[in-house]
Amino acid sequence: MRIGEVAARAGVSRRSLRYYEEQGLLEATRSSSGQRHYGEDHVRRVRLIQTFFAAGLSSSTIRELIPCMALTPSDVVAAGALVVMERERERLRGAVAEMNAAIDALDDLIASTASYSAAMHPVA
Repeated sequence: MRIGEVAARAGVSRRSLRYYEEQGLLEATRSSSGQRHYGEDHVRRVRLIQTFFAAGLSSSTIRELIPCMALTPSDVVAAGALVVMERERERLRGAVAEMNAAIDALDDLIASTASYSAAMHPVA
């Protein structure tokens, strides 16, 4: 499929796909006229890349995971990627814990502000 179809199906811009290629995250075959052609697996990969970017992974970190997005990475590549994946999973768990603490603090502040507001402005 061509770049526009992959972009539409994955929910990204064509520019994003070109950026992913520049960063070594995505590789397309080229027609004799230079047009990019992608396979069905590229849609899934682009969605994974988007998810990882949204979670704060860098393009260099994602690049280390790319071989594992294929069906059969070598044992050496898989072992190295597992170290990266486990490190990032722990980093994300820490970030989620920090966000949950912020949510709890906001909940407390909302509750105290709501009770203060209710006390200052009783309903008649």
